[in-house]
This record gives sequence, structure tokens and C-alpha cells, in this order.
Amino acid sequence: MTETASQEIRWGMIGCGDVAEVKSGPGFQKANGSRLVAVMRRSGYRARDYASRHGVPRWYDNATSLIHDPEVDAVYIATPPGSHRDYALDVCAAGKPAYVEKPMARNATECREMVDAFKARNIPLFVAYYRRALPRFLKVQELVADGRLGTLTQVSYRYDRPEWPDLNRQQLPWRLQAVESGGGLFFDVGSHVLDILDFVLGPLGEVEGTAANRGGAYEVEDSVAMSFRTRSGIPGAATWNFSSCCSRDCLELTGTAGQLSLAVFGNSPVRLERDGRIEEIDLPSPEHIQQPMIQSIVNTLLGRGECCSTGESAARTAAVMDRAVGRYYGSRADQFWTDPQCWPGRTGPTRQDV
Repeated sequence: MTETASQEIRWGMIGCGDVAEVKSGPGFQKANGSRLVAVMRRSGYRARDYASRHGVPRWYDNATSLIHDPEVDAVYIATPPGSHRDYALDVCAAGKPAYVEKPMARNATECREMVDAFKARNIPLFVAYYRRALPRFLKVQELVADGRLGTLTQVSYRYDRPEWPDLNRQQLPWRLQAVESGGGLFFDVGSHVLDILDFVLGPLGEVEGTAANRGGAYEVEDSVAMSFRTRSGIPGAATWNFSSCCSRDCLELTGTAGQLSLAVFGNSPVRLERDGRIEEIDLPSPEHIQQPMIQSIVNTLLGRGECCSTGESAARTAAVMDRAVGRYYGSRADQFWTDPQCWPGRTGPTRQDV
């Protein structure tokens, strides 16, 4: 970094889609010691439009130019996961830190390549599991660490939602294309849940899972059930159903002295039940939900702290997801996304076929 930039981090952003409009992009401008100086999108018109609306001085229509811009200190990769590995390795080769959207990549193999490359050059790598920096989850971590629940005895999570309305099965969104996302909505939604469990309870082990496609609207999985055990021995179970008749989002941490119940998504209060009394803790998320994580990363790069969402922690989550759905895809270690016809879990015709 130049002397001018030594008191701030100047960011370049690859990808200017929906997530960059409110969730993340403005956070780079509003975090202390941070500035968004360049954006890139393959559509030059859209890149220029984003830059104009958000007050970003430069825009590009190719990633190489942004990565090698001498006034860019660090790069935020906000594209679908199918391109994360290649962009991240290019950023690493340029000697710059990277902040990668979640999920980190399409499988744990790609994640490991990224981690190893940045580690070999001693360059920081961060991943956008931004819930780790939100007040509600910091409070949950605090309550567990302080023993407010006693000895934890069980963890459970359930997520249900109806199939996307007006789904165009001939032109599926990237989140439902394994070549772009690594799997189904489990990888978009479930990754946040599993990462928070890693954050609050430590790494998950003894992972067993099964996945299926029961709705038949697309080729990737739409239902996942898994069990696990935390490092300290707490048993847990979780399910996700993306072809449900109803909506549900509930994480429960149960102990000998109390129980915490909360939604992982949204801003509903955290519910603490102890000694027959219920306390509701209201800690809403900020307008730009990634801003606290961005601030943590900026502080880390400026030598003022240590970010808790790294390539290493995100790679653990990727490995857990691979384990949970491995039998559906046959193997998660290779480029399984190239041949859906060979996925063992894809049995019988889907609604795309009939």
C-alpha cells in the first residue's frame, strides 16, 4: 500500500449485482478507514451505472484491469461461486488480500486451493459469512460462552420454505445451477447456518447427511437432513426443505439451565428461556448487513484487530456441506457439476423432463 493508503483500505469490487446494492457495496464506503474506488462487471454499461449511482470513481468491464489497478489495495469478489476460485487466485497472484462472497466456492476442494494459495504467500483471505459480526449472533456466542444455558445438551435447526414462485425451469437462476453455485439453495442458505454453528460452538464433526430432490423442479437437491457432533461433544441435527408448503427458520440451543431459540435469517428477537422465564433480546441488523464484517476486515488489514471469518473457517463449512450432500452427487471432490446425469441422487424424471 502507498503511504496515502496506509490509513485506509481502498477496495475494488468484482461483480455489481443485487448483493452489492444494499447488503455490501455501501458498507465499503461507510466503514471507517475504507473506500470503494473501483468496480467491475462484464457489462460495462452496468458497471458504469453502478459506479455513477454509488459514487465510485472508476469502473471496468474486465477483472484483470481492476485487480491490477495500483490504487486498489484489496478486492471483494461478489460473483456467483463458480468463478470465486479463479478470481481469488488471480487476486492472490497480484499480491492483494481478497474478501470472497459466500459460499466460498463450489466445493471444499476449490476452497482448499484458495486457502493454500493465500497461505503460501502470507496474504489474508476473508469470506462473507457476515453473520459472525452481527450483534444478535455475537450475543448468542456470549450467552453460550458465559454458561447461561448450563451444559449444552442438544442443537437443532429446521428451515422450510416454498418453492420459488414463477420459477422458469428453462432458465434457472444461478443459485439452482450446480456449475455456478455448487448445488441447490442449501449452499446459499445452509452455509450461513453451518458457519454460525461453527462460530458459536466450534468446528462440526461426525457429519452424516442425506439429500434428495422431492419437488422435481430442477436437478440439484431441494431437501437436506444431517446430523453432527460439536468438538465438545454436543449432538445436533438440522434439516432444510426448499419445496415445502410453509416457511420456518428456527435454531434451538438447549442446555441444562436454559434454551436459546432464534431465526438465523431476519431480525426477530432472540428468545432466552431460563428458570421458567422468557427474555426476548432484540438486536436488529444494520441497514447494510455486511458493514460490521467489512469493518472487521478493514481493522485487521490496518493492524487493529483480527477478523473471525477467514478462508480457513469457510473451508470448514464447505467440507461439512460436501459431507452432508455427498451421496446425492456421488463425489464432491471433483468437477461433479459437469455431468448431472451421473448424480446418484437424481433418480426418476424431474418436472424439467416431463
